[in-house]
Amino acid sequence: MSETESLKENVGPFEQFLAEDFREAFRQFPAGVAVVTADIGEGPVAMTVSSLASVGLEPPSVVFSISPLSSSTPTIKNAQSIVIHLLTHNHANLGKICATSNIDRFDAGEEWDTLPTGEPLFQNVAAWMRAEIRKQVDVSGSILIVAEITHGNILESEGAPLAYVNREWHALNSASLL
Repeated sequence: MSETESLKENVGPFEQFLAEDFREAFRQFPAGVAVVTADIGEGPVAMTVSSLASVGLEPPSVVFSISPLSSSTPTIKNAQSIVIHLLTHNHANLGKICATSNIDRFDAGEEWDTLPTGEPLFQNVAAWMRAEIRKQVDVSGSILIVAEITHGNILESEGAPLAYVNREWHALNSASLL
């Protein structure tokens, strides 16, 4: 059996992976849900992200991507600091609000305030982290943000994590345990 025949037998055809294929593959890949907020003096902005990942502990650092299509992108790109809100299933409404276009996300019924440093902070979330943006990288039109965590608080440790998969919101709980 040739190497190509073995490959097809074990993993399917070896074909170019198109944008539609990429999108479909990642729709099936569960992602945690977070909300990122910022304010550069022109009013607060918020966006839901499902690309958040931790990248280091010393100092605590995260990475996430932002779409050029979001109305919040210009503010986040120009911000020196942001607040990242981690969500559980109890906060699905906040995730949905901040993922909705053409609405005032800060006048949609969720309680919020500002930190002493000026960033908008949604209240009653599982955890929040203030972060300073350290680097921005343009990747295929999206912007990859690298940020260093400076402050934060864990407020709820018992809620089922909120996940997004196949265009739907999910609560990860003991029923999902393998």
